[in-house]
Amino acid sequence: MDLTYTAEEDEFRARLSRWLARTLPELPPPPDPLDWPGRRAYDTGWQRRLYDAGYAGLHWPVDAGGQGATPTQHLIFLEETEKAGAPYVGANFVGLLHAGPTIASEGSAEQRARWLPPVLRGDEVWCQGFSEPDAGSDLASLRTRAWRDGDHYVVSGSKIWTSHAEVADWCELLVRTTPVSGSVPKHRGISWLAMPMDAPGITVRPLRTLAGSTEFAEMFLDEVRVPVSHRVGDENDGWRVTMVTLSYERGTAFVGEVVACRRVLGELAREARKNGRWDDAVLRRGLGRLSAEFAALWRLTQWNVSESQRTGGVPGVGGSVFKLRYSHARQELYEAAADVLGPGALDLGHPWNHDRLSSLSYTIAAGTSQIQQNIVAERILGLPKGR
Repeated sequence: MDLTYTAEEDEFRARLSRWLARTLPELPPPPDPLDWPGRRAYDTGWQRRLYDAGYAGLHWPVDAGGQGATPTQHLIFLEETEKAGAPYVGANFVGLLHAGPTIASEGSAEQRARWLPPVLRGDEVWCQGFSEPDAGSDLASLRTRAWRDGDHYVVSGSKIWTSHAEVADWCELLVRTTPVSGSVPKHRGISWLAMPMDAPGITVRPLRTLAGSTEFAEMFLDEVRVPVSHRVGDENDGWRVTMVTLSYERGTAFVGEVVACRRVLGELAREARKNGRWDDAVLRRGLGRLSAEFAALWRLTQWNVSESQRTGGVPGVGGSVFKLRYSHARQELYEAAADVLGPGALDLGHPWNHDRLSSLSYTIAAGTSQIQQNIVAERILGLPKGR
């Protein structure tokens, strides 16, 4: 396998690097991390710059509004933007990395034309309405009900951990369109809807995390009317569409964060040398092991992205291997940061400490580690299902 970059890829990297060098100094100061309306404006402003420069949805198919870039160009983009300190997707996370790719894969031509360009331009923000109080890891147990009334679904129920609900225009929403019965398994009666967040009957209550932020919310739905034309995929086929969404969420949505973690690891080593913690051989060995861990995760990322391109663009079950190991590696990284900081680990104003608190959620979010272990055991190793 030839792992060297082609002349075209080297030229793409150089062109992107020059654009970042010109553009980043023009950005306004980032808002307070707890100011989500301000962060939405900042994140969507950055997305618009990417769009105008031809870097939005770089790896999306051309017929979905993307640039049709190769997997290698996509990875170069992630490397260069992280190296330059460019903003992350932020409030655009669900639209760009979950809902958008799902609609590109499963939506009709009309749905792609309606929803994908605003996502790429930064005009519209999406949230994720999947989990419920009694349907977290067992997502197929969801109870939010949608029944047909002519050309609309009438939706009632509740969601929890709804990412970016307080600033979103649209929600990728899972609903039950057929009740569970002896003849209908629970995962067979689910549908995937695009719900406008300004529809009457929606109540959003932000949830404050351990780190103090409010990027999640409870959402209560009281007879919300959603056009049937907003259903992606067939009625009751939402579980299959959801597996496409989750493949993106676990397979490629965290790719940029691996690059960020490798950068933080280098910063930890420099700080340890400066404050004397580098003399601790146990600490040095730990940082060395993490360096190897993230290098391996980056290689796995490259393989997953290339494999998804080869098989039609949807990431495969290799994403669960990545998600499982990355979640734990990220927690270990910020535990190492606490060791490097020493007493400074109690300073919640330090970004490493904020990220340490945030990292605790990674073994739960986007599918718990236990769920990922089951997927790896059953779908990769071929082991029988547990009873």
